[in-house]
Amino acid sequence: MLRALGLDRLERSAYLEAVLSTLPEYIVVIGPDMQMMDVNQAGLDLLGVKQLQDLPSTDPLALISEPYRAGFTKAFNAVMHGKDPSVENSIQVEVRSLDGRLHLQELRFAPMRTPEEEISAVVITARDISELRNTLTAVEKSSAVLESILATIPDPMVVVDEKCRITSFSTAAENLFGYKESEVLGQNVNILMPAPYHEKHDSFVERYLRTGEKRIIGLSRTVEGKKRDGTVFPIRLAIGEAKAGDDHLFTGFIIDLTEAHETEAELQALQTDLAHASRLSAVGTLASALAHEINQPLSAVTNYLSAARDMLDSDLEDSKEQLYEALQESVSECLRAGTIVRRLREFVAKGEMKREILSIAQLVEDATTLGLVGAYDKGVECSINCDPDTNHILADRVQIQQVMINLMRNAIEAMVDSPVKHLNISVHSIPDDMVEISISDTGNGIDPEIAGKIFDPFTSTKGTGMGLGLSICRTIIEAHEGTITAEPNPLGGTIFRITLLKAKEEQPDA
Repeated sequence: MLRALGLDRLERSAYLEAVLSTLPEYIVVIGPDMQMMDVNQAGLDLLGVKQLQDLPSTDPLALISEPYRAGFTKAFNAVMHGKDPSVENSIQVEVRSLDGRLHLQELRFAPMRTPEEEISAVVITARDISELRNTLTAVEKSSAVLESILATIPDPMVVVDEKCRITSFSTAAENLFGYKESEVLGQNVNILMPAPYHEKHDSFVERYLRTGEKRIIGLSRTVEGKKRDGTVFPIRLAIGEAKAGDDHLFTGFIIDLTEAHETEAELQALQTDLAHASRLSAVGTLASALAHEINQPLSAVTNYLSAARDMLDSDLEDSKEQLYEALQESVSECLRAGTIVRRLREFVAKGEMKREILSIAQLVEDATTLGLVGAYDKGVECSINCDPDTNHILADRVQIQQVMINLMRNAIEAMVDSPVKHLNISVHSIPDDMVEISISDTGNGIDPEIAGKIFDPFTSTKGTGMGLGLSICRTIIEAHEGTITAEPNPLGGTIFRITLLKAKEEQPDA
């Protein structure tokens, strides 16, 4: 190339000198006696001198840290003895500049030959990789920290790329799912999911990458996971996002809900048993009044049938209309007694909580069938007001009846000695798609000393009560995502207010 430019030897030498002085790499020429013969400007700047003669020694080993000297000497001698420089031409050494700074250098060796092809010197090209070493060290530290986090984080963590391939799998995730990290790295994360999540997951990620619309990122939701042995179990999953350049990474933090669900199921079973025991206790308290309530229609049936029998002994043609009326009334009274027995049987039946869409008006009517048993005999007047816009609620029929019956029976007892005995049940809509049922009485009210804790267990407003009735009522209502409160009635007595969720859709009761 130099000859093509038409340069003579002197000009070529000047040209090479100019090139060497401007190269960013450090270049040094070392003679057979292992003394530096020349260093380019980048090398002089690295060492902190203006010219080669300013160095205390031209021996390169004087600038190289002790642990690296043997490797340097071996590579230099190999090149000087004509070995292929590609074998020994790349090593790393640590060079100390005159100001004491250390620089990690990557060296490449090449022989300098005379026209007779004899090796007269070795040319070394050096590249400072101190920053690269620092970066690698930082990466190694970060990697070590990440590995430590993955090994010690108590909640399972899974990291996937934008193609849904697993890139990290914590120790807790190994213990939870039964896979070793080496078994799942590079696998699609849907191997940890049962249907239908297994089939739909990739399309969710693809839609997010295409639209950028976040639906689950940054949120926590309850889904299902699948272990290596095929076991499906409930989990709480929170997903975060990170970016590495243009690539997306998704981090999933997982909480195993198996134990929580089992505990919740056990608690629900205990609450169901307690509520059932409370209903049985209420029926025992009502036994006398129920016997009287059922005896009334049965006595009426007896009387009507006796009259019908007497009519049969007389002129049937003249008494046919009266006979028909007596039989019709007998049927009505039998149905009345049957309704009371059926409601009682439903009330004492034991079963799991079953929320369904119910007519609030029908629910109130069913509850009052048992709740008001014996009330009229005690002089209690009852009024029921149900706004037409209340429509339907989402609730367990028997449990809400239990709450209402408990509150009605308490109200009736509270008014035993009151001059005015009025029980009012009203139902109306309130904001946030809720329905409020209020049950008010004109009794003696609640003692102010216990007013703030009447819903606590073993707190009773009665002299002989165990204090569990209102506590059970609160448990039932809160399980329905509602509230129950008590406040003084301006007319004297107490008002209990129950709130329940309205049904999203209206449909006939199941």
